[in-house]
Amino acid sequence: MSSKKELSPEQHEGLLKILKARFEKNMNRHQGLEWANVQRKLEAQTDKLWSLYEMERTGGEPDVVGHDNKTDDYIFYDCSAESPKGRRSVCYDREALESRKEHKPQNNAIEMAAAMDIELLTEEQYRELQKLGNFDLKTSSWVKTPASIRKLGGAIFCDRRYDTVFMYHNGAESYYAARGFRGLLRV
Repeated sequence: MSSKKELSPEQHEGLLKILKARFEKNMNRHQGLEWANVQRKLEAQTDKLWSLYEMERTGGEPDVVGHDNKTDDYIFYDCSAESPKGRRSVCYDREALESRKEHKPQNNAIEMAAAMDIELLTEEQYRELQKLGNFDLKTSSWVKTPASIRKLGGAIFCDRRYDTVFMYHNGAESYYAARGFRGLLRV
């Protein structure tokens, strides 16, 4: 990741083309919304474009999944079929990473999301995403874990199997090649 959080003109234009094409291809995710309005918001908040670029770069395939009428924010979720490839094999957070004595993963979900200026999906948001398609049929994704569970050493993740969305628990220090995390960004 760049330290400046700015995109080159080529990255800026390339990302907008990708996002527009995805938006138009997946209208079921954002019925009643218009790309021109989304693009106007993106052009006014270029820092958000950088976060979307990072979501895209790590395999998230971000797309608009809603609009908050109270805040006038467009809501982007990672909509890749499987958990983003560039964000897998990570434990839950820094505390979990530091608790591992050996075979430590390269990173953790909470700090990666923070570095990208995005949030992990909650279980509820993950279930909302699953209403828009079939996601994580072969992978799983960490979701924001309630403090009461995390305090006891656990973390939660979700996936879709047998045409059903499941929520599970694991030690926060665990990591697997097929588990990453999905994020959201409000623009």
